[in-house]
Amino acid sequence: MDATFELRGVRVPRLVYGTAWKEERTAALTRQALDAGLRGIDTANQRKHYVEAGVGEALAAAGLPREQLYLQTKFTYARGQDHRLPYDPSAPLPAQVEQSFASSLAHLGVTRLDGYVLHGPETGRGLTDGDWQVWRAMEARHAAGDVALLGVSNVTAEQVRALLAGARVAPAIVQNRCYARTDWDAEVRALCRAHGLAYQGFSLLTANRAVAEGPALAAIAARLGATAAQVVFAFALRVGMMPLTGTSSRVHLDQDLAALALADRLTADDVAAIERAEA
Repeated sequence: MDATFELRGVRVPRLVYGTAWKEERTAALTRQALDAGLRGIDTANQRKHYVEAGVGEALAAAGLPREQLYLQTKFTYARGQDHRLPYDPSAPLPAQVEQSFASSLAHLGVTRLDGYVLHGPETGRGLTDGDWQVWRAMEARHAAGDVALLGVSNVTAEQVRALLAGARVAPAIVQNRCYARTDWDAEVRALCRAHGLAYQGFSLLTANRAVAEGPALAAIAARLGATAAQVVFAFALRVGMMPLTGTSSRVHLDQDLAALALADRLTADDVAAIERAEA
């Protein structure tokens, strides 16, 4: 399987490195991922869970050509932040987006982004007026040429449908925590396929330990001479996901990248067995 594919005219990596929950190790671990060969980086301007500036430090140290990288970050509402907000919380939402976006560019040391993601709608159901204000501000950054692709994370199928119906710039990315117990987010993934969106799945291992450690995965892994984690990533790639890996291990990074080749070796029966595996 090729390491990249085209999405709305942009070359994007099939495997992305997630930088959440790394704190003071963010720069070193992001640099390790880049050194291993990953070229897609996901972060967020949310100091509560990310150190976006640490990602920028790693990018500067790696010295890779900008055109080789896919950089994606997020706007996070104040309710998802701690006291270290990247914007004035008393400002109107469009101004908060502008401030957060400018701060992200400064943190990352770049002049444009490849992906910009709304880090979850205001509520768990539907889209609020605030969500539309944020999305319109994101669309303005897209229109200005500052970001190539827009997206949304932590969403339901209902919310994706609403966004598709009302967006002027259609989302290109949906990023969700992906659970085997919901058939690997089957409804949202089906929407993505139908509308040409890329589905990014995170917590593929941590959210599905029972499946990853179960007999179905073990049998497939043994036959292919792979680890169960590699089989999970290969499955995700095979069914069209962009998996996020957040490992701190260089060995596991190499194994995750090897899942690109492993995906082509999974049979239809393997895919069906993983889809049926009980969480």
